[in-house]
Amino acid sequence: MPTPPPADAASTGGVRRRHRTLSNLTPAEQLRAGRLGLRLPQLFVGLTLYGAAMGLLVRSHVGLDPWDVFHMGVSEHTGLDMGTVTIITSFAVLLLWVPLRQWPGLGTIANSVWIGLALNATLAVTPDVHGVAWQVAVFSLGLVLNGIGGAMYIGSQLGPGPRDGLMTGLHHRTGASLRLIRTGIEVSVLVIGWLLGGVVGLGTVAYALLIGPLVQFFLPWFIVDLHRGAATPHEDVGPEAH
Repeated sequence: MPTPPPADAASTGGVRRRHRTLSNLTPAEQLRAGRLGLRLPQLFVGLTLYGAAMGLLVRSHVGLDPWDVFHMGVSEHTGLDMGTVTIITSFAVLLLWVPLRQWPGLGTIANSVWIGLALNATLAVTPDVHGVAWQVAVFSLGLVLNGIGGAMYIGSQLGPGPRDGLMTGLHHRTGASLRLIRTGIEVSVLVIGWLLGGVVGLGTVAYALLIGPLVQFFLPWFIVDLHRGAATPHEDVGPEAH
């Protein structure tokens, strides 16, 4: 899931928005930082949009992001629905946080469950899309909603997603490049998912190229300002797809 890109001030419609940064907080600090009346609803709206966007990408049959290729492939071979596979995978990834000494926040746990539920709900009410024009339109809608949802849950500052934390944890423990770790993980799950029957297509490439810029564009609108002068800015790890 998207890793926070730099959250510099953005200009939109000629109006310059005030500089906001993502803070590097422990799980306890995330809850003590305040403004939960705004941050919690934003977190769950963002996760809902993210899961719904995943469902639209599935129904478009244009191609999925690497992790969802994996989720679909596992679903095809286990008989479990895709949302359930997403939830199980999230908790399996969280187990890998233990030796990396990573601590999940409230948003991390919510991410692990809520996105899979939203994905299943969307698949239950959304039929498959046929015709190239409709497929591209539904894929494009899903991609934009994915960018907005990712920006919303990242901006709530209640903890990274399981896959994001795995990447940053490996970086801190090994010293390897974040981009190298990200590429290694995503190529691995993509290949495994493809071999298992997950859908890979032009949409997979489009997602990889566009999701980072989309999250980057929407994020300044959704970072909740915690007014924590002592907090250090979040490390710039660059945009990550899923």
